[in-house]
Amino acid sequence: MKINAQEFSNKDITIAYDPCICKQSEVCCKELSSVFRNSVIPWIDLDGANIKDIKKQIKKCPSGALKFRINKREVA
Repeated sequence: MKINAQEFSNKDITIAYDPCICKQSEVCCKELSSVFRNSVIPWIDLDGANIKDIKKQIKKCPSGALKFRINKREVA
């Protein structure tokens, strides 16, 4: 049974998490626990750190299960 990827988003960034390829290394939770929380639902809190730190941590994901994209802002 395939489990669908999950997305977490705020006005600045969207994170996609694919549980089917996650190796459960918990690198994200150990190194940036204010955002990636393994005992709370929802487990990703985008207000827990600044975007620079979140992007840096996602790039360390050993399996590639975490990906991000920067959301475009509308010009008024």
